[in-house]
Amino acid sequence: MALEDLPPLREVIAAHGLSASKALGQNFLFDGQLLARIARVPGSLAGERVYEVGPGPGGLTRALLGAGAEVVAVERDSRCLAPLAALSEAVDGRLRVISGDALEVDEQAEAGAGAHIVANLPYNVGTALLVRWLTLDAWPPWWRSLTLMFQKEVAERIVAKPGSDAYGRLAVLAQWRTTPSIAFAVNRAAFVPPPKVTSAVVHIVPGETPEGVSPKRLGDLTAAAFGQRRKMLRQSLKGLPGALDALAAAGIDPARRAETLSVEEFVTVARLMGTS
Repeated sequence: MALEDLPPLREVIAAHGLSASKALGQNFLFDGQLLARIARVPGSLAGERVYEVGPGPGGLTRALLGAGAEVVAVERDSRCLAPLAALSEAVDGRLRVISGDALEVDEQAEAGAGAHIVANLPYNVGTALLVRWLTLDAWPPWWRSLTLMFQKEVAERIVAKPGSDAYGRLAVLAQWRTTPSIAFAVNRAAFVPPPKVTSAVVHIVPGETPEGVSPKRLGDLTAAAFGQRRKMLRQSLKGLPGALDALAAAGIDPARRAETLSVEEFVTVARLMGTS
């Protein structure tokens, strides 16, 4: 059976008695045109490898395969393994399914260097996975691009600019060595069941790492700074060794609040902490 001969996704879900699991953060997408649009965001996937987290019954997976990709998919929900196995048979093995928790998978070993990550991420693990992909010690990373579905509020936090309410730790971690953008918003009505909020597809491309800054040091700095974002930096950073000295060396007023610092200023402070 070829990919185009497979029964519609709704029929597959009905045949297997599937329903979206709230505990697993699932929301299914059935709109083929929307799924194909998501698959186009990274660019041509013909002959490319894609790593997908939480494929569920395989809606986005079909679109990725239809775009010519080879897909490695990690699925925690054992109920979805049978329809995914049928999908793999239909594409002569271009789909390999790993049964397990995406937070515990050795992604690079499974997907290989140069893979695109494309996923309608389960809401309950999406941010944790993104932070892991953004804070790898090895850079350029093993992944070529990230195309990820988030709640729109999270998407806006990823691309937020200093001084805005959405600007915080996630924006700094995303922007210090990648270029993130919101590809498009997705209405809640596109999902089954509809979530309470609008979603958005985010596209992230890696850039160069600033010299002299480790992801851990920047992560510690932003965690302290934004952990008490309404306080002045002299208060929020006083427990972080070297941070206040680094502020002074950078010429940054310790009476400022974290949300007023640019990504470049955070990078400068993190760099100076390494020499203080």
